[in-house]
Amino acid sequence: MIKRIIAYAEGSDDAETRDFYVNVLGLDVAMDNPVLGLRSSDNPAAQVLVLAPGSIDPVPRWGIDLGEPEAVERAHAEAVRRGLRVVYPLTDESWGVRRFFVEDPGGTVVNVLAHLAT
Repeated sequence: MIKRIIAYAEGSDDAETRDFYVNVLGLDVAMDNPVLGLRSSDNPAAQVLVLAPGSIDPVPRWGIDLGEPEAVERAHAEAVRRGLRVVYPLTDESWGVRRFFVEDPGGTVVNVLAHLAT
């Protein structure tokens, strides 16, 4: 089950960026670390992550939260079985997600993730 789809933007996490997303577009700050995470208070599945330039390579176009770490493992296995290009390995990140990056058939990098149990 897909829990949410996250758009990614590159930019500085500064007052001007926060002001744009919060005061112009009406999003709430949901996370400050390791990136600036913003979400809609009306629809928490509507999210934008602002990545500092050069902070991650490759930069994903969007993320798909599959809801459970086991679903990420299954998606990873299927991507590998199909011969898709995994551009960031299956990893448990220190901030509490299991994820990998994969290129879709058109070359778009997708972050496939789920939060780990706490």
